[in-house]
Amino acid sequence: MPKDAKPTQKRIDQFFSGPGGRGDDWRDLVEAAKAWAQGGDRANYDAVLADIAVTEEFHGYPGLYLMAALKEAATSDDAAASLLLSTRIAQALTTKSFRQHAGDWNVNDEAEGDVPDLLPPAFGRKEAHRPYFETLIVTGVSSNNWPGLCTEWRKLRRPIDAFVYEPVVVGSLEDAFCAAVLNPDLAAVVINEGFTLRSRHDAPVLRALMASMGPQMESDLSALRLAQIIKRLRPELDIYLMSNRNVEEMAGNPEANVVRRIFYSIEEILELHLCILEGVQDRYDTPFFDNLKKYAQRPIGTFHALPIARGKSIFKSDWIRDMGEFYGPNLFLAESSATTGGLDSLLEPTGNIKTAQDKAARAFGADHVFFVTNGTSTSNKMAVQALLGPGDIAIVDRNCHKSHHYGMVLAGAQPLYVEAFPMTEYSMYGAVPLKTIKQALLHAKADGRLDRIKMVDLTNCTFDGHIYNTRRVMEECLAIKPNLIFLWDEAWFGFARFSPFLRPRTAMGAANDIEAWMHDPKSVAAYEKQQAELGKNPSDELLLKTRLIPDPRQIRLRVYQTNSTHKSMSALRQGSMLFVKDVEFHTVEAQFHEAVFTHASTSPNQQLIGSLDVARRQMELEGYGLVNNAFEIAFAIRQAVANNALISKYFHIIGADGMVPAQYRQTGFVDYLAPGTNWVTALKSFQEDEFCLDPTRMTLVCGTAGFDGTQFKGILANKYGIQVNKTSRNSVLFQSNINNTRSDVAHLIRVLMEIASEVDRGLAQGGANARKTFEARVKSLMTDVPDLPNFSHFHSSFRGDAGAKTNEGDIRSGFYSAYDAAGCEYIRLADPEIDRRLKGGPDLVSANFVIPYPPGFPIMVPGQVITQETIDFMRKLDVKEIHGYDAKEGLKLVRAEALMKIGKLKPGAAPKLKAAS
Repeated sequence: MPKDAKPTQKRIDQFFSGPGGRGDDWRDLVEAAKAWAQGGDRANYDAVLADIAVTEEFHGYPGLYLMAALKEAATSDDAAASLLLSTRIAQALTTKSFRQHAGDWNVNDEAEGDVPDLLPPAFGRKEAHRPYFETLIVTGVSSNNWPGLCTEWRKLRRPIDAFVYEPVVVGSLEDAFCAAVLNPDLAAVVINEGFTLRSRHDAPVLRALMASMGPQMESDLSALRLAQIIKRLRPELDIYLMSNRNVEEMAGNPEANVVRRIFYSIEEILELHLCILEGVQDRYDTPFFDNLKKYAQRPIGTFHALPIARGKSIFKSDWIRDMGEFYGPNLFLAESSATTGGLDSLLEPTGNIKTAQDKAARAFGADHVFFVTNGTSTSNKMAVQALLGPGDIAIVDRNCHKSHHYGMVLAGAQPLYVEAFPMTEYSMYGAVPLKTIKQALLHAKADGRLDRIKMVDLTNCTFDGHIYNTRRVMEECLAIKPNLIFLWDEAWFGFARFSPFLRPRTAMGAANDIEAWMHDPKSVAAYEKQQAELGKNPSDELLLKTRLIPDPRQIRLRVYQTNSTHKSMSALRQGSMLFVKDVEFHTVEAQFHEAVFTHASTSPNQQLIGSLDVARRQMELEGYGLVNNAFEIAFAIRQAVANNALISKYFHIIGADGMVPAQYRQTGFVDYLAPGTNWVTALKSFQEDEFCLDPTRMTLVCGTAGFDGTQFKGILANKYGIQVNKTSRNSVLFQSNINNTRSDVAHLIRVLMEIASEVDRGLAQGGANARKTFEARVKSLMTDVPDLPNFSHFHSSFRGDAGAKTNEGDIRSGFYSAYDAAGCEYIRLADPEIDRRLKGGPDLVSANFVIPYPPGFPIMVPGQVITQETIDFMRKLDVKEIHGYDAKEGLKLVRAEALMKIGKLKPGAAPKLKAAS
């Protein structure tokens, strides 16, 4: 920071504001210009313009020319010109018209037809659309020469180019890093040598962030070092190096794999321009979707079993033509059950689907990708079936999605359930502490059964936003068993790949970091140092409290991740992907294909496959900005709820400190909006804390307003047209996503204000009785909440080959025991017989899964012994939707005689289970 810098100077590194924050800054400038033009003080306008000028250095538009024009108008004391130009720029940024309209780049509004687009591109546009992006140019030339440099780059544009890009020029490593953080429109980076280290602006947070990307920046100002920093920050960007040194030697350096191409000086500037366009084209190409569009425009005769293909049965009908008019002809022209003629087979892809999957693997940091068209429920079952067999044991979060439980049934694997930390006040669970997972592994080791444990199966992040420290979990588990398989269900977390803060906490992000660590010579030294400190026979107690380091020479890295692409990206409903990073994949690849044959339809929907292809394209090219926008939307909602006196009187959004207990927030991080919080404190939490909270998940407590979650969800949907997914006894979950806008925020806050006003008015007008009734209702929702039941244990009949310390069971046998009607019985929940048997036996053993919504996890699984706490929870539940339970019939239980029969068979079956593993 320069010595003469003012304390109030605009900081370039307060990254909690996103695209909307930039728009707000420009609207502030317009308001200041209006006030000045109406006779007000020019000083305020100058101050706002000075602030904006700092951050606008890192964007292509309005650029050096228009920013200079703004400054000149102010210097000339021309309020009218300042107002006119600032208004035009603000409008162009809001509508993004500058991407297509050349007039937006001129000082004078004289370009013919220069009318910004207010509707989406599909509405009324006739001219060809060329996508716009920006390219960061890092250079050592004087800033006085930057306008001329930009002009030279613009001369390279040709009418035949598929894309249009604008250069953004910076002269230091810090400014290059800042541009990569602040500018979501960047798609390529060109790094010349000779740049400096420090930014011209105040950036202590920025420097702390960069320090986390790698040490010793001061001693290494090379272009390659900067390329590595930017690639770690935004791996989707294409990076090009311009060097006047030994480029042949640099090109042969393994560390240069982060660079797309290396050029000698500037001898081939046109070639560089073409490379930039080709790199973007590579990400823009959607192999399957492109071929599907071509297929839809061909004349096709269909003699296969899909009458809806080509749409003739639709558009020629007097009775269902409205469906065709609603969806349009392309939907039906693109339908086919064929896998030829430019299409491909999802079951055994060898053409454009295979290429699309390879592109997805690159985008998400995986080795292999499977497209799945019937949801992540199927992705999970495919992974479990392919990786586990009869008798194998998997450590499983008991609160995971039901597809994992059913996957264990299908595979014949034995789940060893581990419990997440409870959040009883809100009737929800968090995530499974690492200590619990390590304890399960150590118990298995003590039982001599560690070889039977094949997989750790966890949900990241949870529905409510709890994010694991995935790298730490995998490293510490691999320290106990180096060939464990990890299955991370990231159904709701696919977008995280495109945030540098969240990416390391994804399965693929952590797996890539572990892989890099394994190849670092320091990793072996760290392992051996810890082994010397632990001694030859460390106690379990010592191992549980130690952050274990695995032996990098023994690790067999086997990581799988499932994503509901449709839940956080622009894919159609049920579009899912399964990511693979497994050094042993060649040994299970055939099993995966069998799992695909088992679960995938032989007639997958073409539009779903196409949407997966397009979703990947979008996230590679603009995902960074879209995720930033989702963050900004979430922060805006949190702030608006907290700062509104009436809304916050009855509602509040639980902060990170309320969602994650203090013992799992080792850094002391409180919340994203807590005083003094910035991206450095958030990054420290993401790097070190055992659990952290996804910023886009907002648990709004409605019980304090007298509404249970289901009731409030209904009010929002039926009366106000606001949809949410999840509820608990006293809360609803809001999620911001890449689709949300600031208008959505305004609508939500307006609705919450109206509801809070109604509650407040009702209490004011209702008198003492109304207040008493309200307080009783709040007490029942917020205080008199049922304790959450933990998993008890499998009945001994389903534990014929179980260990002494471990708690796994044969869930498959338990599941199929329900198929024997004579071997099952029903007892109603209120029947005193339940209480008698809880005290005197025989055991109550569940014959099926029982899943209340909320909380949405199985409180009973087949073969589980039902305990008093589970019955108490069931009796206190006031939700209507309970899967696997019929209130008229009662609990479905396995009869004692049937259990005895199963138990007698188990000893003989046990050796077969062991042999099978």
